[in-house]
Amino acid sequence: MTAPRSFPAVPARDLEGLDVDLPDAFTGARNLVAVAFRREQQREVDSWVPWFEREATSDPGLRFYEVPTIGRWWAPFRPLIDGGMAAAIRDPVVLRRTLTVYGDVGRVTGPLDITDRSSIAVCLVDGSGRVHWRGSGGCTIETAAALDAVLTTMRDADG
Repeated sequence: MTAPRSFPAVPARDLEGLDVDLPDAFTGARNLVAVAFRREQQREVDSWVPWFEREATSDPGLRFYEVPTIGRWWAPFRPLIDGGMAAAIRDPVVLRRTLTVYGDVGRVTGPLDITDRSSIAVCLVDGSGRVHWRGSGGCTIETAAALDAVLTTMRDADG
């Protein structure tokens, strides 16, 4: 799939309560970012974790982020929603890599050219915020192979 030029600049908060700005909060040279829109999409997000963990053992510059993107109507409930997610997760690494975005969902979907929110969007973003690859849905053999090819190209370019 054709990738847009850069990940949109939006405010977010990790599940430990730290306010951050995206894409600046992506600390890796290469960042796998799973953008979810519904609670039931967590299974799709989780399907990427084994792939990421395998890749991260040989790529210290690779990071993984979950970005639940929630409409502005839910913003007043952020403490309850984020608190519920944090209570269910409890792992400090996952709490720090889960960055919630509340507000106009179009600020994320528009720049990333996401037209279907029925599944997650997955982006490979470099350290400057440039999107090199975008796919959708859970991890499959086909999507992992496509992502592996782009990652190899990025690593080769890093020298």
